[in-house]
Amino acid sequence: MLHRTRRIILILAMAICLTAGQALGGNAPKIRIGNVGWTGVTIKTELAVAILNSLGYEAKNLTMSVPITYMALSKGDVDFFLGNWMPSMANIADKYFKEGSVIQYAKNMPGAKYTLAVPSYCLEMGLKDFKDIVTFGDELEWKIYGIEAGNDGNMIIQDMIDKDMFGLGRFKLVASSEMAMLAQVLSYSKRNKPIVFLGWAPHSMNERIDMSYLTGSTSDTFGGDNGTATVWTNTRKGFEKDMPNVAVFLKNYTFPVSMVNQIMTTLHTQKGVSPKQAGLAWLKQHPDTYRGWLENVITVDGKPGVNAFEAALANINP
Repeated sequence: MLHRTRRIILILAMAICLTAGQALGGNAPKIRIGNVGWTGVTIKTELAVAILNSLGYEAKNLTMSVPITYMALSKGDVDFFLGNWMPSMANIADKYFKEGSVIQYAKNMPGAKYTLAVPSYCLEMGLKDFKDIVTFGDELEWKIYGIEAGNDGNMIIQDMIDKDMFGLGRFKLVASSEMAMLAQVLSYSKRNKPIVFLGWAPHSMNERIDMSYLTGSTSDTFGGDNGTATVWTNTRKGFEKDMPNVAVFLKNYTFPVSMVNQIMTTLHTQKGVSPKQAGLAWLKQHPDTYRGWLENVITVDGKPGVNAFEAALANINP
């Protein structure tokens, strides 16, 4: 009987130790970051994951489409999103901002670009403005090239077609991936064949392709300033209150267009390098950037955040 009692006590003790160990190993605050898979947003997301994990959080990069990202934010299934391009995303995001389920929290990249573009030789042909597109309909095979289905840029293009804006009613939107669209542009460029596609900056396409952005965008297309955009960080409702330390980080977490262009160029020129590796390598060369991001930010256990990230960065070989 005594032996049986000791055995039960031992089993209970082992169970308590195992449970405690699991709790200690799994009690890091979890952060879920929405990512729509675009290269620039992926770079920002992967760097946020690396930094937050170094501070003691358990951050994850969750890739999904733009509409699903906003649904997830509104339901609290995603904590924040670093790729709210405005004004082009207004047709998807504004309803969530108005109802208060998603917060347009902070600008993370002003001076971006998001509109229709062409290879620069098209300008010499006379294709310079939105209103010129229809006059090149036959040469363009009545196609405008976008990226993945459900993307806000695609929705703007399709709306222009549906409403016959700029005489585009006969055109067809070709939806594909970012990579496939750019491959098509590069293929046409070799033959000096005209093509209209969805372009944006920052992106390595601006370095890889001799391209120009069309003029003529309006407030109900890509914005009245010829597609000039601001990229915002969005959070779920209540995130600032729930995670005040991470909220401070998000206020600090800003990106010059030139920085993202440089990282994207590294991705293109150095085969096999991931967005995370390219981003961390850039940060190693520009410590003032991450020090600014981590100003007044602490670790989960209350220590200076910049020290924790620098310790982690020193052990990483991007």
